[in-house]
Parts: sequence; C-alpha cells; structure tokens
Amino acid sequence: MDCLIETALLTHGLRSVANKEIRKIWTDNTENIAWVSEGEIVIGGIESYLEFRTRAPELIRIDCNLLEAALTENLSGALTASGTMKVCQRLGIPMAVTCGMGGIGDIRGEELCPDLPALAELPVSLVSTGPKDMLDREKTISWLTGHGVAVLGAEREYCTGYIFPGDKVMLQGIYKDGSVWPPCLIIHEIAEDKRIQDRRILETAVRAGKRAEQEGRYYHPAVNGKIDELTAGYSSGLQLESLYRNALFAKKIDF
Repeated sequence: MDCLIETALLTHGLRSVANKEIRKIWTDNTENIAWVSEGEIVIGGIESYLEFRTRAPELIRIDCNLLEAALTENLSGALTASGTMKVCQRLGIPMAVTCGMGGIGDIRGEELCPDLPALAELPVSLVSTGPKDMLDREKTISWLTGHGVAVLGAEREYCTGYIFPGDKVMLQGIYKDGSVWPPCLIIHEIAEDKRIQDRRILETAVRAGKRAEQEGRYYHPAVNGKIDELTAGYSSGLQLESLYRNALFAKKIDF
C-alpha cells in the first residue's frame, strides 16, 4: 500500500452528500481509507468506511497532535491530513491524500495548521487539491518551501485556489511521472471553470465558521456546511470528486 486517504472531509465536510452518493462516485475498492475507531487505527475500503461514517455526529477530528491521545484514550474520529500523515509514518506508508489542506490564516488554534509542520517533519508526502480558500496561500506555500518542502503542481507550476478562483501563486515546478521523495506536496487542482465564482459565498461561510469557533464547534465543517447550503450542495459534490480524483492520482505515483 502506497497511500492513505484522510476522512475528515468525508465524515464532517460533505453536509448534503449521503452514503449512496459517495458509493456511486467512489468505485475504487482499494483498502486505503484511514480512520480511528475506539482507539484503533482502521484501514479499510469504501464500504467499511461508510458504515463508520453513519456515526459522524459522535466522531471527533483527529490531527497529528491528537492522534496518540486518541489511541490511548480509546477515542473514535476522522483523520485530518496531518493525522493521516502521522498514521502513514507509523505504518511506513509514503504518501497521504487529502482534498483542501490547512495553512496559514486566522483560524483559532490553526494560525499555523498542523498540516504544515507535518509536511516538513514527517517522512510522508501529500497529494492535495490545495490550501483552503480562506487561508493565505502565498504565505502557506512560502512557509512550506522555506522549511524544505518541495511544492509541485500536478499539471502546472502555479496554483489559483481551492473551490473558489483566486490569485496565481507560483510553485516550484510541475510533477513529472516518476518517484516522489518527502518532504513533498503535490497540488492537484480543480479546474477553474468548475469552481464557485461568487466569492461573496466564501465571505458568508467564513462568518459562519467564526461563529462556530465562538460556540466551541469545529470551524471547517461550519464553513463547508454554509457553502454547501448556499450552492445547493454543489460545493460538496465538487470536493468529493476532487478527493477521489486525488486518490486515483496518488495511486499512479512510484516510490
């Protein structure tokens, strides 16, 4: 097994997407999806994961800093990108797969998201659609390259956003077919013409995320939920397709 797929987005971020819709898109049966159940790391295929997903309201989000506590305290939860990278390190797996990743911004407790130190410090590469739209992408990419992480585009040498179009930020080059050695981030973007064009939706969603912060709830699911609501579910479908596309892309990489 060469890669593991994170489950935070699938579990908490796709508000209007039912299991049957995931099953329809996720036709690959590889057992490379990772989560934690009652203190045990579980690696399974889409069917076993979807059974776990039915417990979403009671599940926590587990990043790399929370993983050890989750295992020792018999907790259950979905793994973020950094949490998945930490599991990859434990199991000797060279790559993790996510959709929207963390970065540098003003999210409480994630001013420097754990995804970034994980990329710099763990012997695991990452395939991502890119930093989320409310983050400072230029500072995020600069932090990574300044800490020795190779940041490459899957198809071009720059990135322009996540599910909304944004300014062009230059990367260090384009991934060429062949081997990947960590520390490395490959950004595999959504085509601009498929993205949500009205950035006022993002502004409204960020306000919803800030309210969630103040109420002690998770920021990212609140933002995703509001964007889902304002786009009639389009954003959730877009992210699901992108995560699956990233998973298929990662399977083609040599190690």
